[in-house]
Amino acid sequence: MKSLSSPIIYLFLLFILLPVFVRPFPVSAGGRPEANISDIIITTSETNLLFFCTVKNSFTPEMIKGIRNGIPITFTFLIELDKVINDWPDTTLTELTIHHTLTYDTLKQEYHVQLSERNNHLVTTNSLDKAKAIMAELSGIKIIPRDKLIPDAPYALHVKAKLAKKKLPFNIHYLIPFISLWDFETDWRTIEFRY
Repeated sequence: MKSLSSPIIYLFLLFILLPVFVRPFPVSAGGRPEANISDIIITTSETNLLFFCTVKNSFTPEMIKGIRNGIPITFTFLIELDKVINDWPDTTLTELTIHHTLTYDTLKQEYHVQLSERNNHLVTTNSLDKAKAIMAELSGIKIIPRDKLIPDAPYALHVKAKLAKKKLPFNIHYLIPFISLWDFETDWRTIEFRY
């Protein structure tokens, strides 16, 4: 009798505990994949160190509904470049804060994305998918001039993205219950490299 009950208990524990501990990707409390930074590339131009990345899983259905109802959203990207020094605190060479703001013109049915890294250049599109892609992507960000880097020295680039919390006028945010579901903030991603 013991031999029959033991396998049943193990199978029961396996089916109960396996879904709790095994997840193919990070999942938020709401059950959707968490926002994360991916597709990271660090390269150089003739004059600058350049950075590329994409934020995945950053939009929720509630955010899309809010955007279409005229509520703007802003993604904030935080970037920091450090020179790594063994047995000593790293030296921060530069810190950047980049904002991407998405608004929707309900009369023209157009999405507008304002990019702070391009002197607040405004990109207009009729496609929500294209607007979401522009919002979530950093492309060719100039981090630091190459002449400020030491050849073969170790460096660490840290990047994080978050949804900037904007106060709506006249305390309207108290009347819109789903706005609290918009919050996201990625973990810091660190890329170590030698120049």
